[in-house]
Parts: sequence; structure tokens; C-alpha cells
Amino acid sequence: MPEPSLTEQLRADLTVARKDRDRLRTTTLTTFLSEIKNREIDQGRPVSDDDVRGLLTTAIKRRREAAEQMRAGARTELAEKEEQEAALLQAYLPPALGEDEVRGMIQDAIAGGASDVGGVMKAVMPRTKGRFEGKELNRLVREALAG
Repeated sequence: MPEPSLTEQLRADLTVARKDRDRLRTTTLTTFLSEIKNREIDQGRPVSDDDVRGLLTTAIKRRREAAEQMRAGARTELAEKEEQEAALLQAYLPPALGEDEVRGMIQDAIAGGASDVGGVMKAVMPRTKGRFEGKELNRLVREALAG
């Protein structure tokens, strides 16, 4: 039996969350599934697992930024809720890459002929998408090219 798609997995988990009366999980998954539906409408086709991973990355980033703003505004209870939602969604992404793994990919790209930030980023980004922060990747690429 084939493994369920990421969207199917999210829907199944939403059903379980509803049965368990898990309010945070239910609202987070419902909101995220509506984002998937909107993307399908925009594209005019069902989303792939890669599309869903991209949406997850964006949703997690948005929630973390919101949590930072809430903390800056002394609204810790709201910040914690945003962080819990981000952690809940993070579970659907593949495990994050370590900095050493990413440095190795950067060195491979440079050895493969990429000589500027854009070239290295272009070579490494597809392999790190959703598994390593883009800002951090850019910093590591700049370090590697400078050193």
C-alpha cells in the first residue's frame, strides 16, 4: 500500500485531533489545510508533497516571526501559542539538516564550479529547502566564499 500524501496525512491527523478535542491542533491543522486548498485553487491542480513542504516552511516562518513580535509587545501567552503552532507544523517536515551537512553541500557546490553567492545558493537551495533556514544558508555560503 503506498504511503499517504502529506495532505492526506494532515487530514487524518485533523480527524484524530477533533476526536481528541485537541483545540490547538485542530485549529492549526484546519488553518493550514485551508492554505493548501487556496494553493490548489490558485494553481488549478492538486498540490504535490513538495508544494505542501513549501507551504509548511512559509507557515512556520510566519508563526515564528509573529511570536517574536508578540514577545516584543509583552504578549507572552500569544507568543507561546504561535510557537506551539510552529512546532506542531514542524513535525510534518523532514528532519532539519545540521550545519556541518550544509557546509559539505556548499563545499561540493564550490568544487563543482559555483564561484559566487548566487551560483552556490542555486546549487544548494533545492537540497536544503524546508530543512535549513535560508538566512543561515546565505551566511554559510558567504563565509565559505570569503574564507
